[in-house]
Amino acid sequence: MPQRKSWVYYNDRLSRYLFISSAVLVSLIILCIIWFVGMQGLSTFREVSIIEFFTSSKWSPDSGKFGALTFIAGSIGTTLIAILLGGPLGLAGAVFLAEIAPPWVRAFMRPATDLFAGIPSVVYGYVGITVIVGLTGRLTNSPTGYGMLAAGIVLAIMILPTVISLSEDALRSLPRTYKEASLALGATRWQTIRRVLVPAASPGILTAIILAMARAIGETMAVQMVIGNSPRFPDSLGSPTSTLTSNIVMEMGNTPFGSTWNNGLFMMAFILLVIALIMIILVRTASRKGAAR
Repeated sequence: MPQRKSWVYYNDRLSRYLFISSAVLVSLIILCIIWFVGMQGLSTFREVSIIEFFTSSKWSPDSGKFGALTFIAGSIGTTLIAILLGGPLGLAGAVFLAEIAPPWVRAFMRPATDLFAGIPSVVYGYVGITVIVGLTGRLTNSPTGYGMLAAGIVLAIMILPTVISLSEDALRSLPRTYKEASLALGATRWQTIRRVLVPAASPGILTAIILAMARAIGETMAVQMVIGNSPRFPDSLGSPTSTLTSNIVMEMGNTPFGSTWNNGLFMMAFILLVIALIMIILVRTASRKGAAR
């Protein structure tokens, strides 16, 4: 018996050190990535002024022009379009699955939604080229159809599984007494959903929206296929432009490591990394507010 207790003790100690070592290793890897990308990106400002990089829309490395405003505006614009289209639609789908759909519909739709999230990005991009680009061309009277609107619609479709799944989980995690008390006071089903359940689940829904934004702003392949990849500042929803991610994937392989051009692309990646960290902080803040309720 003492020998068994000793074995259990050493097994627990070993497991503890193993988990601590894994956590430390992951933290070191993340810090090294942030340090490497940040140092390479900040090296851009040895040759380019910060003001020019963030406020100029002229990107012509051959001419020594390194203004990233076009790509920042493209990333923000496509993400906002995706959230404006996909956010309400995803929330409506979550409410339907959580409160309206019969059990057999939910048993079919929830696995289908999860499967929807596993479709490769290139498939979304191909569908965007063959279907959505032609549609946006007619809507915006654009000769090509490529642009922020096409990219935003593709991203809106891509973020739907994230918004639906997390929002539905937030709605289903609410105490049943919320719904019962509202109905007992004479509220209708729709009044209960709109005035009780959705506001109560707002921290979880906000988390879903933030994660969807992170998914949208970091998407590369699908956006690169439908946005047009032109270093022009977007003057309309139907004009070809580019984003941070699409410009990085288009140009990174053609630049010498350590050059101003290469460092400028690393700076774009660092901007995306900072945005992702901000999104994580916002998710943690929303989760704490939800837990405090």
